[in-house]
Amino acid sequence: MNFWRTLPKPIIGLSPMDGVTDAPTRQMAQYIASPDVSITEFVNVEGLARGATKMLDDFIYFENETPIVAQIYGIERESFYKVAFIACFLGFDGIDINMGCPAKKVALRGAGSGLIKDPSHAQKIIEITRKAINDFTDGKTLEDAEVRPKVIIAIEEMYKKYPHMQKRCEQNRKNKNYIPLSIKTRIGFEEEAVENWITSILTAKDENNERIVIDAILLHGRTMKQKYLGYANWDAIQQAGEIIKHLSPETILLGNGDIQSQNQAQEYAKKYGIDGVLIGRATFGNPWIFDKNEENLEITEQMRKDAALRHCEFFEEILPQRKFFIMRKHLAWYMKEFSGSRELRGKLMHANSSQEVREIFNS
Repeated sequence: MNFWRTLPKPIIGLSPMDGVTDAPTRQMAQYIASPDVSITEFVNVEGLARGATKMLDDFIYFENETPIVAQIYGIERESFYKVAFIACFLGFDGIDINMGCPAKKVALRGAGSGLIKDPSHAQKIIEITRKAINDFTDGKTLEDAEVRPKVIIAIEEMYKKYPHMQKRCEQNRKNKNYIPLSIKTRIGFEEEAVENWITSILTAKDENNERIVIDAILLHGRTMKQKYLGYANWDAIQQAGEIIKHLSPETILLGNGDIQSQNQAQEYAKKYGIDGVLIGRATFGNPWIFDKNEENLEITEQMRKDAALRHCEFFEEILPQRKFFIMRKHLAWYMKEFSGSRELRGKLMHANSSQEVREIFNS
């Protein structure tokens, strides 16, 4: 079953953000107020296809994350095939192709938002990714997909640590569950180009020359050139919705950009006639934004401290192999809105464990 079509509308989800929405951060969102859908940080298909098993850490998810979507990016078709296949074997509810990252190191090599400049190649990536999903459903194995042995061994180790992944994979195979494909992108590269770009996504065809259904488009209302500057163009998002209704009415559209509250998310979904909204930077230090009753919440200093500490604990439990300094930006975000926070943030920027954070809070 295609989960995108069964979620209550408007869908309010957590936008994927590189270096931010790792498994501990998504667990924190679930702990406070569950978003309607969550998406992993993007994983580079060339790296994982070549055996960089450390990248599998970015595919860690937990049983309470439903639905959960694996996001992938890159340029090589054969690598997309292998990594989409891997994501299916990890039991994800859906797969998302990143065609929107504006980082120069990504876009200038033709990946992420760089694909907006090469719609023909983007269509080929859509085709091969959908083929990988279909081959998984049809019973092909990791060996059939020519996934490297060291990656297969790493997946087996993930199954031992996270048995729900294997369980979901087996259920999807046994029941031949439909695994949806989505695209996270932007409204253009240097200039707004919604009509041509969205049309090219929706008219991708498979090896039998039949149109591939894109189950969801997750559209950021800025161009690659804007990155995160200026304001998101929600009129362009609305225009994309009209194109979708004409070419592919079964496709779900979620808008993204400048959403600051639950109320605004609900309002924009209705105002621009779309199926929902993804919230990005407004979630920094603010997992309460997914609470449908957010406007009536009084978030106290103690609530922020408790949440920050719990987030640190999630980080140490889930990613003990990573350096704690990764958490410092999150700590600064949690502490930004009350008196004396500047001095407190200064101390937290030197913390190296959840225990040190606890001691700083208690001092």
